[in-house]
Amino acid sequence: MSAPRTVLLTGAAGNIGTPMRELLPPYGYALRLLDVVPVPGAPDAVLADLADRAALREAVRGVDAIVHLAGISLEASFEEVLAANVVGTRNLYEAARAEGVRRVVLASSNHAVGFTRRPRAGEPPVPVGTPHRPDTFYGLSKCFAEDLAQLYWDLHGVETVSVRIGACFPEPTSVRNLALWLSPADCARLLHAALTAGDVGHTVVYGSSANTRGWWDLSGARALGYAPRDDSERYARRLIAEQGLPPEGSADDLYVGGRFCVDPPLWPRRKEVHGPRPD
Repeated sequence: MSAPRTVLLTGAAGNIGTPMRELLPPYGYALRLLDVVPVPGAPDAVLADLADRAALREAVRGVDAIVHLAGISLEASFEEVLAANVVGTRNLYEAARAEGVRRVVLASSNHAVGFTRRPRAGEPPVPVGTPHRPDTFYGLSKCFAEDLAQLYWDLHGVETVSVRIGACFPEPTSVRNLALWLSPADCARLLHAALTAGDVGHTVVYGSSANTRGWWDLSGARALGYAPRDDSERYARRLIAEQGLPPEGSADDLYVGGRFCVDPPLWPRRKEVHGPRPD
């Protein structure tokens, strides 16, 4: 597939959207930015909520592809998650279908499989085909988003690469993140691969860097053309010295979703829909 020229980036003011505003254009993309809050330095950004179907349709009109990062990205009440991540994602896909946009890159999450047991040393990595085991309403919404993407491919021919993002920060912030870290530069490489790979239908991939301590099978992402260059290992000694290893039998020790399985961080109670940011 030739590179899309104009890409709608939702969640453009968020934790991942912010570096992507700088890292994606060198790949040849003209970005149209959307968020529910003002995007710094981008007065032409579209200010719209995912509930505003008319605004979403106008935002997708004329773009070649969509990178969908917007939504609640921590745990919240079921009603809040339903509105932003379930109904909101459906609204975006319906706008894409109506305007003939044929490629979406969807921010899914490791929390769609959060209660999956993490692999131990010497065990095979977690495959993409592992069953959904969400750890939160947030994770459940990402299971829905993946299934919605499959439906829109089967029913309407809208292609999607669903990326189960780990922890996208400039540096890993915890010992657990040594397995899940996705550097911003590698995130841009992965999004570019997802935007340009041919015949993806609906493809689910894991999104992490080439971490020595990684838990995930990255073969699906590599098949798209993703070639990660970063590794969290250079941060391992410092993080382990500062935080120690997760206690045996703790959620961080047992599960892919870590503490989200027992004590998830909560989304701030304010009108912000520009995720995803968590680990």
